[in-house]
Amino acid sequence: MFQAFFVDPFVMIYDAPLFFVEVLVSGLMAGVMYALVALGFVLIYKASGVFNFAQGAMVLFAALTFVGLWELGVNPWLALILAALVMIGVAFTIERVVLRPLVNQDPIIFFMATIGITYFLDGFGQTIWGSEVRPLDIGIPNEPFMDLAEMTGLYINKFDVFSAVVCSLLVALLAGFFTKTKIGRALRAVADDHQAALSVGIPLKTIWTIVWSVAGIVGLAAGILWGSKLGVQFTLALIAFKALPVLILGGFTSIPGAIIGGLIIGSGEKIAEVYWGEAMGGAIEDWFAYVVALIFLLFRPQGLFGEKIIERV
Repeated sequence: MFQAFFVDPFVMIYDAPLFFVEVLVSGLMAGVMYALVALGFVLIYKASGVFNFAQGAMVLFAALTFVGLWELGVNPWLALILAALVMIGVAFTIERVVLRPLVNQDPIIFFMATIGITYFLDGFGQTIWGSEVRPLDIGIPNEPFMDLAEMTGLYINKFDVFSAVVCSLLVALLAGFFTKTKIGRALRAVADDHQAALSVGIPLKTIWTIVWSVAGIVGLAAGILWGSKLGVQFTLALIAFKALPVLILGGFTSIPGAIIGGLIIGSGEKIAEVYWGEAMGGAIEDWFAYVVALIFLLFRPQGLFGEKIIERV
């Protein structure tokens, strides 16, 4: 086993470089989807300084709303718009009912509130749409580009490419919006001190509503894409937490960190599963990201791009 673990994988890469490229590309495309989910966490964290435990439930609830409306006969594009409006409505409700009364409270209070939101959205979604698995076909074939395969020998999946392009566009749009606009500059001030932000004229409730709305729309996009691969089911909420190692790796406050972290985690787990999975008993892909996150917590807890916190005592 020792020799297989340390020698064979590198020999396999050397002997079959095209297959390695396929694995790497597949991992990078999955990493872009992880980055999109991670951005939802980053946006909430930058606006409140709290990890949003409810982001996975928002992904699930948004996907359930979209597919539920579609099954009722609503045009898919109209269903997408209506689902986005529903998530904006959820953001308004959360800001008014949950967040506004908790202004200037300890972060742990906000975190516990997001746990409550998680269970509410899970139960409310199940009450409205049911708990059965719903297949979702958005018209993108889950098959490789055969022309590319014949010319280069690379088997690249069409759906993976489509998902990566959509996620890349959304990630670029969000990164630009929250780094080049006044709203983006206000996020850090709101996270640092709610009362100070209010005192200088930053509309806290507006910032929170915008950020939670964007996080909900990001969750809708992620839910549709993941739901198309795996079916819309309640395990989507757990899949969303695969973004947690991405956040630890890239940094909870960094939008570029979420992108780079997603790419590293996505490609790393695919390569580990294919080349080291057999030697380690398989299923590396399920826990590889969390081991990487644990290593970063031990040696660089702020992540690659996170802000190092120095407190005077």
